[in-house]
Amino acid sequence: MTEPSSLRLDPTWLHEPALARLLEALDGNGEEARVVGGAVRNVLIGVPVDEIDIATTAIPPEVVRRVEAAGFKAVPTGIEHGTITVVADGRGFEVTTLREDIETFGRRAKVAFGRDWRRDAERRDFTINALSMARDGQVFDYVGGLADIEQRRVRFIGDAKLRIAEDYLRILRFFRFHAGYGEGPPDPDGLHACIAARAGVGQLSRERVRMEMLKLVVAVHAVPALAVMTEAGLLVTVLGGVPLLASFSSMGKLEAVLKQPPDPVRRLGALGVYLVEDADRLRERLRLANAEHERLAAMADRWWRISALTDERKGRALLYLLGLTKFTDRVLLAWSRAPESAHDPRWQKLARLPERWTPPVFPLKAADFIVRGVDKGPALGAALRAAEEAWVAADFPSDPAALDTIAGEAARAARPM
Repeated sequence: MTEPSSLRLDPTWLHEPALARLLEALDGNGEEARVVGGAVRNVLIGVPVDEIDIATTAIPPEVVRRVEAAGFKAVPTGIEHGTITVVADGRGFEVTTLREDIETFGRRAKVAFGRDWRRDAERRDFTINALSMARDGQVFDYVGGLADIEQRRVRFIGDAKLRIAEDYLRILRFFRFHAGYGEGPPDPDGLHACIAARAGVGQLSRERVRMEMLKLVVAVHAVPALAVMTEAGLLVTVLGGVPLLASFSSMGKLEAVLKQPPDPVRRLGALGVYLVEDADRLRERLRLANAEHERLAAMADRWWRISALTDERKGRALLYLLGLTKFTDRVLLAWSRAPESAHDPRWQKLARLPERWTPPVFPLKAADFIVRGVDKGPALGAALRAAEEAWVAADFPSDPAALDTIAGEAARAARPM
């Protein structure tokens, strides 16, 4: 076995009570436990750590025994593959027994438990994801991950073609990790292997493709990564349509100017939605959630009617009708496809409208029309809709005289002749 590297880390989260107690319970008395994967990678790169995963030489029943003895809760979320979720002080940690792939069938790989840290590292996808760290901070690297992190290079472990054949999702993961952690052109061996195997993307479940794409579009270097995917013929396969890279690139600039965090659904819309039919297509291809599809459809609905010349009054009407999120989605989509820059003051004023104006509640009620002779039923509903449209068109008046006029006109139109 390769000796550990001379590198020793001391991240603050390593000393958090829940993790420290969990590692103490799993490490020792003939077994070893380490933090693995993304947490180690992110510390070395200098980006936030979201999840902390642990690998151990202990088999699942021993893991359960130890963590329950330490007062933690063990949930067998993937016990057939050796994974147990440990809930410690309200936080979940995935604990997985070291494994070796015996046979691979995409995500249905047949595995055997082992005790060899090198073999466990070699079965992972990329070198930067195969690092492990003991609870004293000592870093272990069996596949050259430290050198690749130093060079900001995303590289498959072993033969890239074989690793992709094990699971075609690794094609999308290659671009997603390069967009998030790589610099410069993608690793040529990995890129060529992805291109050669691109037909395999069509075999993946739509849910898994959705998950990768929503992560990829918010990565820091998403624009160049998506450009390479387009040139390689991969992005058209995923989206089922022509990617709108210029709009996507502009969307990132607009979010930065407005100091808004990257929004995966909004960015997906910029990349792949021009008409409402595009939103419907993406819903099917990526099995989007209903709320995600609704946002994309709202973005696509007549976005071209919004311009730098859209005045405050029209902006208020749009904000009232769409709500905050969909208003921002549609305005930014239109702006991302406009000739003006991200620093245009007219666009900025429109996009920031929600910061200075909150849509009021429609003040008229059913009773206001019933007292005016409108019967309950369809006529009452029509009167309410007509009055609300007139109220919006009049720029949301609140004075009683204006509301009385609006209610009276809607009631007269709704009453039978």
